[in-house]
Amino acid sequence: MAASPGWPAESGRAPRRGSRSPDPFHHICCVRSARRSGEEPVSQSIEPSARRTQPTVLKFGGTSVADADALQRLARLVRRAYQSTRTVVIVSALAGVTDALLTAVDAAASGAGDPKRPRPELDALIERHQGIATRLARPQGAAGLGIALARARAEIAELLNAIAREPERRPALRDEIAAYGERLSAALVTAVLGAADLPARYVDARRCLLTDAAHGRATPLFPQTEEHTRAELAPLLDGELIPVLGGYIGATPQGVTTTLGRGGSDYSAALVGAALGAREIQIWTDVNGVLTADPRVVADARTIPALSYAEAAELAYFGAKVLHPRTLQPATDHGIPVRICNSRAPGEPGTLVTAQGVGRVGTVTAIAHKSGITVLQITSTRMLGAYGFLRGLFEVFERHRTVVDVVTTSEVSVSLTVDDAASLPQIIAELRPLGLVAIESDRAIVCVVGEGLRTTPGIAARVFATISDINVSLISQGASRVNLTFVVDNARAREVVQRLHAALFALEPADLDTAAAAGERMP
Repeated sequence: MAASPGWPAESGRAPRRGSRSPDPFHHICCVRSARRSGEEPVSQSIEPSARRTQPTVLKFGGTSVADADALQRLARLVRRAYQSTRTVVIVSALAGVTDALLTAVDAAASGAGDPKRPRPELDALIERHQGIATRLARPQGAAGLGIALARARAEIAELLNAIAREPERRPALRDEIAAYGERLSAALVTAVLGAADLPARYVDARRCLLTDAAHGRATPLFPQTEEHTRAELAPLLDGELIPVLGGYIGATPQGVTTTLGRGGSDYSAALVGAALGAREIQIWTDVNGVLTADPRVVADARTIPALSYAEAAELAYFGAKVLHPRTLQPATDHGIPVRICNSRAPGEPGTLVTAQGVGRVGTVTAIAHKSGITVLQITSTRMLGAYGFLRGLFEVFERHRTVVDVVTTSEVSVSLTVDDAASLPQIIAELRPLGLVAIESDRAIVCVVGEGLRTTPGIAARVFATISDINVSLISQGASRVNLTFVVDNARAREVVQRLHAALFALEPADLDTAAAAGERMP
């Protein structure tokens, strides 16, 4: 594969920091000297001394970059931020692009079709990006992006052919192909911001986010990520530029492309924010912040104005789709506020997540749920008076990189839940020598979250009185003491959430606190 500006010559390899390769999108990345006649670029209309030293990280999800209208809104939001603070932009792939790429990967892996056949799905993907660029970017930027898009299309096709030829490399190739969604989105956003006279600079995120080699769900190498992110982005910020990076993607120290898992762009934003000591991380999505329940289940779910880190982490982990579960850890470790806002309604205040949840009210904050759960119960008399049993049990899950959601124990049994069934047969086979394994499929986790659960008696009684006719198979209160979690049949999960929301949010917060403290059972 011949090298070309913009893309690495060796598939799966990210450019290493310190290399002398030219910026792949240099001609569309910085527009200080390419402004329209008579217009003054924003960067020159603001005194550098007026900027805060700490940058703000703006992350835009797939629906916030989905089309030309969305990107025009994005440009206005970036302009507003850039007028008062150093600004870093993280973007997801355009809505639907990652799914399209992974569908193509699965088709190639199955051996469907002739490897040399036309690929109209790739043509449609490329044309979508080019159409937006033609409408919003300057001619020079659109032309430059067109060259990069054509090259990307050829490279994706070649990688798809390799999927069929080299099954042992499929995890790495899958990540390499999936990464094109964010890479192309970042290039497109850079061109659009340039046309809006904002001094944007494309940055290959793989030069910043260093990870292990666990393809599909890579774990960041934090010290290296911090070092590389600062080295790549600090000079751009010092030069009054706006770095634009794709989320979700990283690379091993050897330069092999990796991904952080679906929804990982939020996590990317938090990692970049932590590395730069950001003043705030803003997650721009298509809802008005974090809601009291999934609006697809509860029509009258309300926006929560403020959350603590602990509350937000529980909600994200147990099903609130607006925030990636791993996002909160870097922000928590560095005390960085996270704000979730609606890019379609930027005037709405959204939800602010801080250490204490400043401004929060009420005992119960929200109800989250996660469907498609499997419950495993391991029963063994070897647990009686023994030590080391639980360690051996959880080492099985560690070997298969499978996360355990909820755990309860008794003298002779352990019950736990998992939502990743990919390695479940192997896990069960390895657990059987430890004891009798019972399996319950098609379950759902329901999680009631609120800082008030730490101190207010009566909440659990009210919760279970509300669903007293529904079987609950597992109950747990997290170590953080801000959540009450239980498992129900998948088919009843929506009903459970609807009932609890009606019961717990029907009253004003003060009345709810009083009723819960008194242990009253209300109709």
